[in-house]
Amino acid sequence: MYNIDEIKEFIAVLEDSSLSVLEIQNENGSKIRLEKPQVVQQVASQTAPVAQPTPVAQLAPTTQSAPAQAVPAVETGKAINAPIVGVFYAAPSPDAQPYVSVGKQVKKGDTVCIIEAMKCMNEIQAEEDGEIIEILAKDGELVEYGQPLFKIR
Repeated sequence: MYNIDEIKEFIAVLEDSSLSVLEIQNENGSKIRLEKPQVVQQVASQTAPVAQPTPVAQLAPTTQSAPAQAVPAVETGKAINAPIVGVFYAAPSPDAQPYVSVGKQVKKGDTVCIIEAMKCMNEIQAEEDGEIIEILAKDGELVEYGQPLFKIR
């Protein structure tokens, strides 16, 4: 049987390595198996099948046509996406001010947030100059690879 300190040490070894599974068995037959969660990155195939259009029922023409309604323009901006899976932090510490807020001007290379992955703090930087128009992730929230974190224009 393993004690709690030994198990914690095994967990630390697994987290600090590139292994995905750690299985240990001692002389008396006690066995422990630890696994890291697998992160699956989907890559779109260049020969992806094309979706076939679905048939739409034909509507009978009406004698009166409805006036065209103007659709308001939606400001989209460019996204700053998460380059890794981890926990999103908007500030360098819990009691510090966030790196950025809506309306703040950033320059290419400015730190906009931190993503913690396997106890390693990774500073995420703006890829271009612009203004933060929306913050899409919440502090302390788990983010996925490629998930939009901010919108910038």
